Amino acid sequence: MTTILRPDHFTVLTDNLDGTEAFYKKILGFTVGPRPNFKFPGVWLYANDAAVLHLVRIEDMPTPRNGVLDHMAFRGEDINSLLDRLTGAELDYRLVRTPDPWVQWQVFFNDPNGAKVEVDFDGNEVLKPEYQI
Repeated sequence: MTTILRPDHFTVLTDNLDGTEAFYKKILGFTVGPRPNFKFPGVWLYANDAAVLHLVRIEDMPTPRNGVLDHMAFRGEDINSLLDRLTGAELDYRLVRTPDPWVQWQVFFNDPNGAKVEVDFDGNEVLKPEYQI
């Protein structure tokens, strides 16, 4: 029987490949890395040495833009840095503190294509005063 070890990657469809790539590089610090020579345009974005997000350019986005995937979630460190970047980019976000026993921070925001992104942080990280909830 197959055992699932961890998430491998997510794929985001976009009609704005450059803008979507720039968004994830700026907000989450992803870098562009190797990608197979597919016959369709796209970019693979990496967190450390893992290709975690595949961007695929398409001509016509589906309507509505969201599909069956509700959101993609990543584990992060340094919540204040992410909140600084989101605020600096004037992006709306939602900050949640999960209840016991999990005790973690969750930050939700949308990418330029309307895909919901979640980044989870250790609940012991201390928020800057301007981000306190």
